[in-house]
Amino acid sequence: MITCNYDGFGKYRTEIGEGAFVGTNSSLVAPVRIGAGAYIGSGSVITDDVEADALALGRGRQVQKAGWAAEFRASKQKR
Repeated sequence: MITCNYDGFGKYRTEIGEGAFVGTNSSLVAPVRIGAGAYIGSGSVITDDVEADALALGRGRQVQKAGWAAEFRASKQKR
C-alpha cells in the first residue's frame, strides 16, 4: 500500500483510522480519510473518504478478450 500525497506542488494528508485494513497493492490518493474499521479491497485506488466500517473498492472490472494474444503475436510477426 502506498499513500500518494504529493501532486508536484503540495503535500496532502492521508488519515487511516484505528483498525482499518488496507489490502495489498492499494493506493490512497491524498487528501483522503479512511474511517476506523474500514476495509480497502486489494489493488484499489482510493480517491474519496471512506466511512468507518465500510468496504471500499476502487478498481476497474476485469475484461477478457478471447484470442487477443494470438492475434497480437501474429501481427507482430508479420512486421
